[in-house]
Amino acid sequence: MSDLHYFRPDWIQPSTERLSTDLCIYGATSAGLIAAVEATRRNKKVVIVHPGKFVGGLTAGGLGWTDHGQKKVIGGLSRDFYRQVGKLYGKEDEFLFPPSAATRVYEDLMREFGITVHFGQFLDKVEMTGGKITEISLLGGLRVTAKVFIDATYEGDLIAGAKVSFTVGRESNGTYNETINGIYVGTTHQFSHRVDPFVKEGDPSSGLLPGILNEDLSKKAGLGDQRVQAYNFRMCMTDDPALRIPWQKPAGYDPNMYLLAGRWLRGEKDKYNEIVGASTSDGPAVPCKVDRFPNKTPGGHYKTDTNNHGAVSSDFIGYNHEWPQGCYEAREKIFQAHVTYQRGLYWYFANGEDVPQKYRDAWGRWGLPNDEFTQTEHWPCQLYVREARRMVSDHVITAADCTGQRVSPDPVGMGSYNMDSHNCSRFAQQRADGWWTLNEGDVQLPAKPYGISYKCIVPKRGEASNLLVPICLSSSHIAYGSARMEPVFMALGQSAATAACHAIDDNVSVQDVNYAKLNKDLLDAGQVLSV
Repeated sequence: MSDLHYFRPDWIQPSTERLSTDLCIYGATSAGLIAAVEATRRNKKVVIVHPGKFVGGLTAGGLGWTDHGQKKVIGGLSRDFYRQVGKLYGKEDEFLFPPSAATRVYEDLMREFGITVHFGQFLDKVEMTGGKITEISLLGGLRVTAKVFIDATYEGDLIAGAKVSFTVGRESNGTYNETINGIYVGTTHQFSHRVDPFVKEGDPSSGLLPGILNEDLSKKAGLGDQRVQAYNFRMCMTDDPALRIPWQKPAGYDPNMYLLAGRWLRGEKDKYNEIVGASTSDGPAVPCKVDRFPNKTPGGHYKTDTNNHGAVSSDFIGYNHEWPQGCYEAREKIFQAHVTYQRGLYWYFANGEDVPQKYRDAWGRWGLPNDEFTQTEHWPCQLYVREARRMVSDHVITAADCTGQRVSPDPVGMGSYNMDSHNCSRFAQQRADGWWTLNEGDVQLPAKPYGISYKCIVPKRGEASNLLVPICLSSSHIAYGSARMEPVFMALGQSAATAACHAIDDNVSVQDVNYAKLNKDLLDAGQVLSV
């Protein structure tokens, strides 16, 4: 049976076991594994409980075209990870790699440091005493007590269980004196020409196509809401005939889901390049961002990290808003809906009769590699949860941090990638020349290297005195668009583990860790905290 799931009931094994440890890490993501390595190096007992079946999060889940920003700000174990990947290819380091390479490096680290992961462990209850987590219970009955906990999930379920302050969605521009937060109708990944939004073109009475809102969101620019940027799967594809599995039409294929894509692709011919976007080096443009890894397959062909690009692509816009706070069963339905949509989209690009032939030919050259994701139908095991809960702590990074207008006094890692939000919703708008379909939420603005405050990875003073949070850190929506990169998560994972060891050794809350001592330890470990 395939493991292409977020949650399966038969993953939950009954247990009466009770584990006691120094550090409990919830989530075997990139941040969680690096945190475990660092704590183990510091002679602490570590337990990882993971709500899933595979380690490495997005780094091993398809995101191999690493969004690193400026490499000079990546240090410590995060940089070491990319050096280890580089060794697989005889290079000093490598930031562009297929999923199997990342998995191999993570598994080598786990063997080297004796790290064990308890798989299929989904959080059930969090016991608190005096503002401190004393025990967590997992579905099935496993219980873990620890001196310090780290929430290394993309969703932030442990921070919610510990009653830590958090937010979901976008703040208004006024919340943190920003100019690019909230509802935003921009020009990137946008419809460049009029595409009719109705089931029957020109007939509003036929109803809107799936996923299109009957609300002109351009009139609400800058206002906050609880919508989150779109998710997708970062796809590893290949054009190697010896490896390629052709696109398959999925069960449950609904042609109505792709009518909008077809109309967009059949737009004005002189706008094709703008419409379709990312082109390959030896063929016409295709309606996705296809990044080829530099290290070729044995047959002399390529593998890719393929991402969303353009007005209609692999982002399943508007269908993920219930994910951040949804129950496990609800998330599983959203996960499968994304699988079906994206599988259907790729089949449609290669086979749809209303897709221009040159694009069908270009897309049909690609397929899934038969040597990647062998347990999940060669499909990525990790949905790209770009944003879910975000902790609200005593310091919140905002656009002011990303642009250098504010400098953190106590950095534990650095970000440098663009402030990057994908679209959050799609809506219909009536103009003088007729009805348009528009996307909303995509922001692409530059950032400078900036420090991320220690206060961003610990709860507010008075909340959960033994919890650290390297992924769902304290950040505004638009600043999180920059900070939410895997090298940053690994750096913050190492810093969180180091701080946890200080809290244990000095018998203090995570909020009271001596930053001067922490700073010295991080620098000694090769972390980059300023440029």
